[in-house]
Amino acid sequence: MAFGEKLAINIGGSAPVQQPAAKPAHIFANTIQPGQPLDDIYLVSQAVLRSTTRGDFYIAMYLSDKTGKLNCRMWQATEAVFQSLPREGFVRIKGRSELYQNALQIVADQITVVPADKVNLEDFLARTPKDVPQMFEQTLSALDAIKDPSIKALIGSFLSDEPLMEKFKRAPAAMSCHHAYLGGLLEHTHGMLMTARAILPLYPQVQADLVLAGIFLHDMGKTDELSYEMAFSYTDAGQLLGHITQTVVMINKKADALAAKGVSISKPIMDTLAHIILAHHGEYEFGSPKLPATAEAFMVNYIDDLDAKMAQVTLAIESDPGDDNWTQFKPTLQTRLYRKRVV
Repeated sequence: MAFGEKLAINIGGSAPVQQPAAKPAHIFANTIQPGQPLDDIYLVSQAVLRSTTRGDFYIAMYLSDKTGKLNCRMWQATEAVFQSLPREGFVRIKGRSELYQNALQIVADQITVVPADKVNLEDFLARTPKDVPQMFEQTLSALDAIKDPSIKALIGSFLSDEPLMEKFKRAPAAMSCHHAYLGGLLEHTHGMLMTARAILPLYPQVQADLVLAGIFLHDMGKTDELSYEMAFSYTDAGQLLGHITQTVVMINKKADALAAKGVSISKPIMDTLAHIILAHHGEYEFGSPKLPATAEAFMVNYIDDLDAKMAQVTLAIESDPGDDNWTQFKPTLQTRLYRKRVV
């Protein structure tokens, strides 16, 4: 009998029944070590066909599951193999892992497309571990503190848009940097609102209504910027416009619809709220069309950065495969992290 097979108990002299060998467990991306042979299924995305300096074809792509994303290369590829790959879908990879420029990547020797109904989707799309209905209810509670009638009406027009709110509760907050999982956008927004509620009483000169509304809306465009049905990627509109522009467009459309019903929002409020959205990345180099120029914009920018950074730090500490006091170098944070608990 081969290893892995099970022998059923022989009852009443009947012939033993051979049970099929157990299906090998999926090798998650965050457990892969350099030099490891691989024969497993992963999500493929953003595949491109390129040429080496010698004119040979190779395929560059990403492979991912719910634990992470890795670069992958298939050398000596053909155009036929490239054309067979789904834009986003599942493939079985036979190959190995290696370190290239101090980063782990996969080298594929063979790629086979796998139908989506043949895989366990729970292995591939990471989702927030937090309670989505509870976070959404607490988000509603935080927004209920808004007093200005026109801002309240604007936020209400978003909350009453059920298809949009379903996307808001499901969307990731980013492709990779922070909260990059289903429900991540809600988790990020919720965390920011909870922080704002805690610190706003310390700064009574800050207009709380604008901060709360700005936080709720600041990344709303990511519901359309990102695709998150099978793998995380950018939509065409997301690539062309980006979530900051998309958010401002969404706000203007909602305001126009309210105006048609006789609910007007003053231009100073619209301009100040739009400024919060346009400035929330804080720096031109981070894709911010404007630098913060109001107290409310500064507060939203810093709360956004705090929540994103802490999500990156805690995830890096929890998921790093090492067993000493320091994580590996984290490029997005530009440091290694000391993770020894001292109290």
